[in-house]
Amino acid sequence: MQPSWNKRYEEAGFAYGTEPNDFLREHAHLLEGPVLSLAEGEGRNGVFLAGLGLDVTGVDSSDVGLNKARTLAQARGVSLRTVVADLATHELGHAGYGSVVAIYAHFPRAVRQAVHQRVREALRPGGMYLVEAYTPAQTTRPTGGPRDPDLCYTLASLQEDFRGFEILIGREVERSVVEGRYHTGPASVVQWIARKPRDH
Repeated sequence: MQPSWNKRYEEAGFAYGTEPNDFLREHAHLLEGPVLSLAEGEGRNGVFLAGLGLDVTGVDSSDVGLNKARTLAQARGVSLRTVVADLATHELGHAGYGSVVAIYAHFPRAVRQAVHQRVREALRPGGMYLVEAYTPAQTTRPTGGPRDPDLCYTLASLQEDFRGFEILIGREVERSVVEGRYHTGPASVVQWIARKPRDH
């Protein structure tokens, strides 16, 4: 069962910390703006990218989380555009983004397929999609992530949803994740970076 995101983000402090995801930090040099960050939450990833000089829009269903994101951006002296929206139905536009980022943006498989179709359309030719998310193997661990395997990603599902993209990184790995109170400990994740063909 997914948490109530407003309830989680109303807690004191930052649920997942204020530092960016490690995989994103390591590969941010591959990204070009404008950047769309899906399920941005309290802003740690979008604020980091904005600090690199990128034009960033963070989308999340939680107004509480995005209020914290704007506060964090102000404290870091950067600009972060935020949009409160349900990604299950939110339109992402056509060829408007140089990169889309999804860090632990977990949806039911059917919703995720629809979101991914909109991501394909939202990226301009040559644009990048960067993902880190939990795999079904994570569901038995008490170290974060969904309990329902349907909410998790697999490398095979990403390959299917982004057929025709150039895969720069595509792997399922075990790694230690240390991100605030709710993502800490050994984790089973998929890491993905793929480029939209330039002739699309």
